[in-house]
Parts: sequence; C-alpha cells; structure tokens
Amino acid sequence: MMADLGLRSYQEEVVERALQGENIIIWLPTGGGKTRAAVYVAKRHLETTPQAKVVVLVNKVQLVDQHYTKEFKPYLGRDYTLMAVSGESEEKDFFGPVVKKSDVVICTAQILYNALINMEEAKHVELSDITLLIIDECHDTHKDSVYNKVMAFYVERKLKREQPLPQILGLTASPGSGGAKILEKAVDHVLEICANLDSAIVSTKIYVSELKQNVPRPVKTFDIVEKRLEDPFGDHLKCMMEMIHEYMNVPPDVTLRECGTQEYEADVVILEQRGVREGNRLLAQCALHLREYNDALLINDTLRMMDAYRSLEEFYKFITATDGTDFFLVGLFQENQVELQKQARDSRYENPKMGKLESTLLQRFGPSVNSKGILFSKTRKSIHCLNDWVLHNKALQEAGIKPAILTGAGNGGTYMTQNKQADTIRNFRDNTVNLLISTSVAEEGLDIPECNLVVRYGLLTNEIAQQQASGRARARDSQYSVVAEKGGKEVKRELINESLEELTKKAIAKVQEMSVREFRTKITELQKHAAIFRKLTEAREVEERSRNIADSVQLLCRKCLKSVASGSDIKLLENAHYVNVNPDFQKHYKVGGEVRPGKSFVDWEPGRTISCIECNQHWGFEIKYKKVALLPNLAIKYLALETPEGRTTVKKWKDVPFTVEDFSFEEYCRDNLPDLLD
Repeated sequence: MMADLGLRSYQEEVVERALQGENIIIWLPTGGGKTRAAVYVAKRHLETTPQAKVVVLVNKVQLVDQHYTKEFKPYLGRDYTLMAVSGESEEKDFFGPVVKKSDVVICTAQILYNALINMEEAKHVELSDITLLIIDECHDTHKDSVYNKVMAFYVERKLKREQPLPQILGLTASPGSGGAKILEKAVDHVLEICANLDSAIVSTKIYVSELKQNVPRPVKTFDIVEKRLEDPFGDHLKCMMEMIHEYMNVPPDVTLRECGTQEYEADVVILEQRGVREGNRLLAQCALHLREYNDALLINDTLRMMDAYRSLEEFYKFITATDGTDFFLVGLFQENQVELQKQARDSRYENPKMGKLESTLLQRFGPSVNSKGILFSKTRKSIHCLNDWVLHNKALQEAGIKPAILTGAGNGGTYMTQNKQADTIRNFRDNTVNLLISTSVAEEGLDIPECNLVVRYGLLTNEIAQQQASGRARARDSQYSVVAEKGGKEVKRELINESLEELTKKAIAKVQEMSVREFRTKITELQKHAAIFRKLTEAREVEERSRNIADSVQLLCRKCLKSVASGSDIKLLENAHYVNVNPDFQKHYKVGGEVRPGKSFVDWEPGRTISCIECNQHWGFEIKYKKVALLPNLAIKYLALETPEGRTTVKKWKDVPFTVEDFSFEEYCRDNLPDLLD
C-alpha cells in the first residue's frame, strides 16, 4: 500500500511553484522535511507528465540507499519502478538502459555526469531523457563540484535554446554566504547558486510559526576553558622545532608564522614544495618533519599530551634514514624521546579542554539518564583518540557512555565502509551506542536519529557545516555546545558563523524581493559569464597539458628525489587510475601489505601497497586488472616532476603538464603477455 504523504502546511507552501513546473530551490532547515517535500513533487510529476523520468542526485554514496529506502520507495515503490545506483553497484556499467527502463533513478552526481560525457550506448544518458532532476544538498552547486558540471550541461543547452530540458528541484538547508561578509556580496553568492541551478529560491513565508514548532532549535552554550598556564611538553616540541629551523637554514625570504597553528602548517607545506622544486632535499625533508611536529602541537592543543606524543612516535617508526639530513632528524627525536614521554605522562599539565569536555558530557549523561549525543571533531586521528579517551575514562564509563566512531566512506585504513557506517548508525538508533564521535561526515544529510546533545570540539568550519551540525540536535530541550579556550579561535568563528547565518537569511530575502524580470535578467547574465569562464578554463587546461611531450618529463620520488619513471610510462585506466605500464618500474619499488577496500569492483581488484625501494616513501598500490595485468597505481602527490622548464609538484594527476594517454589492454597484453594473444 502507498504510504500517505501527509505534508505539513509549510511543506505545501514551498512546493507550490515546483508543482506548476517551475525550477525551484527549496530552502528549509535541517529536519524540516525537504526530502519528503521532494518525494511529493516527484509523485505529482509522475502522475501528470507524459513519459516522466525522475533522477535524484546526491553528493554522498551512503545517501543513495538512504533516500531510496527511507523516502522514495515507501511512497512511490508500488506504482513506479525505482532504481538506486552508486559507484558500488554493478548497474553503473550499463547506466543508459537502467535510466531508460526506470521511472525514478537515485544516484550520486558523478554517475550521471559520467553518463552524460560517455558516448558508449550502454553508458550514455541524454539530459533530454530526464523530465525532473532533483538535486539534494544543492548548495554544493558551485565552482568545480560535480553538481555544477552536470548543471553546466543544462545551462549550455538552455543558452542555446535547446529543448527539451528537465525541470530542476534543488534542496538545501543553507545556501551559505559564499565567504561574503557584506550583504551585497552575499546576495551575489545566492544569485550565483540560483543561476547555476537555473532556479528561484523558495522558503516558507506564511507558515513560519508551524515550521519553528516542528523544527526546534537547540540551546547553544559556550563551554569556555581557561588557557593552560604551563605546557612543558608543548614547549619542548617548540624547542625541537627551533633546532630544526637552525639546522635547515630557513631561506631569508621566508617568514614562518607561529608554531602550532594552521598558518604554520600552510607555510611548511609551501616550503616542502620549494625544497623539492629546487632539488634541496635538506629543506624538503626538514619541512616535512616540521609539519609532523606542528601536527603534534595541534593535537596537544585539542587532545591528551600522550596522543600528541604517539602521533610523532608513529611517524618516526616508518622513517628510513638515507643521508645526513635523515640521521639528524631521526637522531633529534630519539635523543628527546624519553623526556617527551615523561612530560606527556605528567597529569599536572594535562589539557584543560579535556576536563571541560568531560564535564559537558557528564551534564547530559548519567546511569539513569537516557541521552544521545554526537561529538564532532576535526580529523580522523582526533576522533580515534577521543574514542580511546572515552573508553578509558572512569567517570564517563560510570555515566554509561557507549561511544562509537563515525567517519566518511572512502579508501584507506582509517575510512569506514558504507556497511560499517550503517551498522554504527543502527547501533546508535537502538541505543547500543549513545555517543557518536564523528568527523563532519555526519553533519550533512546522513539519517542519524535525534540527539539531545551536539558538541563541537576543536573545530573551525563554515556557517553551512555549523547549521548542519546544530540541526542534528533535534530532540526537544537539546543542547548544542562549543567547547573552546577563552578568547580562542573557535568562539570567534562560531560567532562569525552566527552572523553569517543571519546575513544569508537577509540575502535570500533580497533575492526573493526582486521582480521576476530583474531576477531572470541577472540569472541569464551570470549564466553567460560562467559559460565563457568555463570555455577559457578548459582551453587553458588543454594548453597546460600539451606543454610537454610525456617523454620529456621524468617522475621522481618526492622524498629521495631519485628519478623512477618517465611521463610516457603512465597511462590512464578506466578514466580513474594512473598506472605505470613499464615492466622496468618494478626494480624501483617494494611491496607491503594488502589493500582491503571493503567493496568489490567490476574489472579490477587492489593488491599490495608499494613504496620506494630507496627511502620507503609510500607511492600507492598495485591493481590487478582483468585478473592478468598487475599494474602499479601511483598517487602523484608522492612524486615530483622533472620537466624541461624545471622541477615541480602537483596535488592531482589532472594538473600534470603533459598529456596522459588512455591505457590499452590489447597493447599491454601484446607487449607483456604475448602468450595470451596467441
């Protein structure tokens, strides 16, 4: 039976224009029922549009299944064929036919984008095949995001007056102010999001009080901590950093900012790149180690001294000394190791923020209290440390706190598989777990049951993430707490975010007040500008890639700066993996443990990790392709490029200054496995 889609009055109000076929962005707070409103629009669209086809785009893999199971299937599953497709499902390989035979498709934006650019019949989809395109968390539709790449297809066709085009329905809890501090610029940002989505923005005007009743805002508290009076452990680390500064001869034109800050981290990252570019291994390695020390200072500022010590200890475990620089750096740590460990164990100097966090948690949790909370922290490292702390803290254990970690889905040891994420949230729902310790993955979109406590700990983010996080505290009388140091950055940032949230509201109101004509004119003008800008950027990228022939570029290990491959050895496999096809490359690397991705792929499987035979620098992992080809898959961030213009580094393969050709399986077999072809 079809579950009843009983919309509240404020939801009916915001979908009204969408039901007339207009392109609309629905702006409702977290917990306001945007997705339910979208299901209603989809249902009416399917009932009234001939040959209707609805595609729902999300920006996180785990939201595909969530929207399918919780929202769309219960209300549309009886009368229509629905399909959920993510990068982890087989269907993505014949996405074209899947779209043809389904009424509603829910997928990640990347999958639709790939289908728009892929001309193979089994994989291709035309924008004109879709009649309604729903975009979840649509504030992400800007700059280089996949949402914006999909919408660029739409806008280009619109400007050329090509028909038919799908109706657009965007959903957001906050379009943000785009970093603007003044109203005029915030209005520009909101208009830009509207232009990118070719949509007007709608919010409730008549039923505001009903909305407020249904979406209670949490009580916000600042739990403020006095500064540490003494920090011998931190001082000792700074002293060691000073010694490295002296040893490396910081170039005269470089001024490093204060140790233990994000700014200092940015400075040493640039310094490492410069060392690599200039072939100055001393500079590059010292900068790399300083970044680890700075990381330890940041951890010392947020977590326990022992966590900071362990992160350094972990780093030095994997360092193989190959020259004087390494011997100096490793020696420095080893000489100070015992003393650092002793200081880290001295409870008189423990981080006062941890004590404050403990009391904040104890206010809400107790043996007889039924509480649920989320503790947000910045890095995957920090949430692992916090989880360990909760498990070993007597008072928190006695209060009945049962913690679990929640991080983003992805590859690598510290990421979580989607199944593990789902298990964790299920445990949280049925109270096996009552405190989630999470990175910002839980701030957006994931269906997490209502909490009565949200704590942000050692976090600086923008106003969008802040609203998403506070929107997690949805139970009545819930509390949103910011644990921070007196006069510290977190408090300032949180207050700035509050005023930015107000600024965004005013900006949206201004956009909504515009006459239809003025709004349309501005939107079209912005779209034309964006289209020109895209053309120029594409031309520049093509020019950049064709600057050198692949043969003329050498790849070096970023750590020991030894030349290990030629640009022409690298091929692009399935538009995703950059692999080295030269069999001689084997002599430059050694293999480590198996990579376990927690999911399977159609044509390939990951093998063992690979690292530089000289200096142990991690490079990537082996891929077994079609069960026969064993190919080293390399991450460019661990390599440097020697080009005719000089040495350089890039973060992503798409930025290398030469063209990487596509991998040809036939050619590979012919060169390396001739027996197979006989």
